[in-house]
Amino acid sequence: MTRNDTPLEHSEQVSLFEWAGWATAQHPEISLMYAIPNGGKRDLIAAARLKAEGVKAGVPDICLPVPRGGKHGMYIELKRRKGGRATLGQMTWLDALARQGYHCMLCYGWEHARDEIIRYMQGE
Repeated sequence: MTRNDTPLEHSEQVSLFEWAGWATAQHPEISLMYAIPNGGKRDLIAAARLKAEGVKAGVPDICLPVPRGGKHGMYIELKRRKGGRATLGQMTWLDALARQGYHCMLCYGWEHARDEIIRYMQGE
């Protein structure tokens, strides 16, 4: 938490995956959802190693590789509820993935992401 009691992005993502653990009772496929650890502060050596391994800036935070409603799967860029802003690179990735047939969402807070996942899983 920060001084203004807005959870950090890390806390939002942890809460989303905690919810996902419970949500598998209704939608077992949610267990396939995973985080893409592209963000975070790293030293120059670690950053260079990850880049050489294929890590790319702007890739969304979360992938749900489950087809629904004519889409191949779902990508989520998760931001904190207040003060979170997507970069141009993140928006470019969401747009490019959407053009490839994925459902892509920019979500503010874990509850927003949860609601979008539920809608997606229900084929809406």
